[in-house]
Amino acid sequence: MRIKALVIRILRQFKHDKRTIGLMIFAPILVLTMLWLVFNGDDYEPKIGAVNAPDFLLDNMDLQGQKVWSGSKEDAQEMLENRELDGYLEFEGQKVTLHLEGSDPMINSAVQKWVNTAFKPLQTSAASIKMQTAFLHGSEDIGQFDYLGPVLLGFFVFFFVFLIAGVSFLRERTGGTLERLMCSPLKLWEIVVGYVAGFGIFTTIQAGIIASYAIYVLGMLMEGSFFYVMLIILLLSFSALTLGILLSAFAQTELQMMQFIPIVVVPQLFFSGLFNLETISDWLSWIGPLTPLYYAAEALRDVMVRGYGFEQIAQNIYILLGFSILFMLLNVLALRKYRKL
Repeated sequence: MRIKALVIRILRQFKHDKRTIGLMIFAPILVLTMLWLVFNGDDYEPKIGAVNAPDFLLDNMDLQGQKVWSGSKEDAQEMLENRELDGYLEFEGQKVTLHLEGSDPMINSAVQKWVNTAFKPLQTSAASIKMQTAFLHGSEDIGQFDYLGPVLLGFFVFFFVFLIAGVSFLRERTGGTLERLMCSPLKLWEIVVGYVAGFGIFTTIQAGIIASYAIYVLGMLMEGSFFYVMLIILLLSFSALTLGILLSAFAQTELQMMQFIPIVVVPQLFFSGLFNLETISDWLSWIGPLTPLYYAAEALRDVMVRGYGFEQIAQNIYILLGFSILFMLLNVLALRKYRKL
């Protein structure tokens, strides 16, 4: 009978905690659905260009039903830098140079596979054609960890900052500290800025240690400035920090705070560039630009893999800063319900 009473008590707890029931049912469905959409997407079709290509070669190449862009080398190089092309073939007599954007090894492999298939019908004359490969970014030695590393670096920083900030602020609220602050002469924005600055010091140290370990110990590819990497990670951390504090206002227990992870944090991993979004359905493409990690991952790749400077990453920097400011303003509004005076 005692065991029965214990079972009934636990079941009643679940019955009154509808959020937990929803998490147990819908969160795995959501994650599995995203995995299905990612891994069952269409095969990636590389975007190929050609410069000075003789007509007889294009006519005899197996283009696999794909339209090949054709134009000047200057235009092709500009499109390659803007990632409008994954690669282009430059024909100079019997010499052919394959120019690759180079930052994504999976796309490099797709382009090279396409080129090898396209040149198969020319095998009789292929002996006289010399093929060379040039990389705009990276090299033939670039690996998956070099390309995926910036995304994972940003994700882990975001995940742990979000979790620690949310749980810590929840304890401040449930422990009565926040209630006492609300009764003080402090303004709401001063409370928010104080908490963000306090947690932000720890966040800065954490971000520096994680980034340094990934780059200098694990040997993650680093073509640009470490200062810009730290700037991006710091802004991403503040976005996670302010979002974690914001969502903690809607949680009553630490378990409820953790329930936001599969809804708020995990989807960002899928739509931040860890997987090629061009192979996913168009109706899902709008999710990525609504998340901070989407812009942080792109900026980190631009710096670490492509070696870009501030001018190229400025837009992503400003958007990350905008996310932090937006979440801080929402925090001020969320705290109003706790001020009774």
